[in-house]
Amino acid sequence: MFHTSVTDVPDISTDLYQDVVEFADANPTAAQWFMVHFTEVSIILLGLLLLFAAWRRLGGSPGDKALVLVVPATVVFAYGLSEGLKLVITQSRPCQVLTDVVIVASECPTVGDWSFPSNHSTIAGALAAGTYLLHRTLGWYALPIAAFSAFSRVYVGVHYPHDALVGVILGATVVLLLAPLLVTPTTNLIRRRTHRNQQPVPTHTPH
Repeated sequence: MFHTSVTDVPDISTDLYQDVVEFADANPTAAQWFMVHFTEVSIILLGLLLLFAAWRRLGGSPGDKALVLVVPATVVFAYGLSEGLKLVITQSRPCQVLTDVVIVASECPTVGDWSFPSNHSTIAGALAAGTYLLHRTLGWYALPIAAFSAFSRVYVGVHYPHDALVGVILGATVVLLLAPLLVTPTTNLIRRRTHRNQQPVPTHTPH
C-alpha cells in the first residue's frame, strides 16, 4: 500500500486509486493486456451498440427519427462539457502526482492533459444512456460495459476513481435529461419538412 498524499483530491479517491493500481500491477500479464485494450475498445463497442440501436429506429415515426438525431448530438455535448470542466478545474493526473506508483498504461498522459472529469468515462456513460433511450434491451447491455470502461481508466492508472465516477454519471445524466427535451421540437421540425415535401407541386394548365 502506498502512502503518498495528494492535495485537492479526496483522500478516499487517492486511497482507492492506489489500491486499484497496486492490484492491477499484481495481476497476470494477460489480464493487464486485456484491460489496456478494453479501455479503448469499449468506446468503439458502445458506439457500435448506439449505431445499431439508432438504425433500428430510422424507419419509425417522426419521433423515432428525432431521437436518432438528438441522441448523438447530446453525446457530443456531454463530451464538450467534460472537456470544459477539465480546463476550469485543471486537476493533474494521479500518475503525474503519485510518482512512486507503477501503472499498467504504457505511459502517463502529459502535463496539461487534465484528469477531472474523465472524458473517456463521460463518453462511455453518454453512449450507454443514448443506447438505452433508443433501445431498452441494448441499453441494459451497454450500461455495464460503460461502468467497466470507467473502471478501466482507474485500473490502467490514468484516472482517480472520482474522475471516472463523475465522468460516467455526467455523460449519462446529460443525455438522459437533454435528449428528451430536444425530441419534441425536433419531431415537429421533421413533421413540417415531411408535410412540405408531400405537398403537390402546382401545375399550370395552358389557356
